[in-house]
Amino acid sequence: MEPIFAIAFGVMIAAAAYMVMSRNVLRVALGFLVMSNAANLAIFIAGRMGTTVPPLIASGQSSIESSANPLPQALVLTAIVISFALAAFTMVLFESAHRRLNTLDTERMREAEPIVGGSMIAPKGDITDPRRQPQVEAAR
Repeated sequence: MEPIFAIAFGVMIAAAAYMVMSRNVLRVALGFLVMSNAANLAIFIAGRMGTTVPPLIASGQSSIESSANPLPQALVLTAIVISFALAAFTMVLFESAHRRLNTLDTERMREAEPIVGGSMIAPKGDITDPRRQPQVEAAR
């Protein structure tokens, strides 16, 4: 059973790497989500998946002879909560960037570091210049 999960882990990492290297920010966000799920799967695989009994002490006994390791499950639950919060923050950040720049292409989002003539140049002028402020501010 574990080799199947190891192959699934590899496929998920490959798909996530492909999506993260995309120019579309939505694919980048989905790539990060797939990568976090692959990391959770890796933790499960490292915790020895199997049919062991839960860590409960039977009546009349004072210790556990063999049981499942609860640590990977606790780590994965924590990772799920953290990845959900990170995904929510990322989506809000990308949605805000989309509203401001009207694009999801990362190359067209280079407002701070524009490319002129094939090389990056520093932005000219004062960064606090009101003409450089987003149009969303003017709409308010």
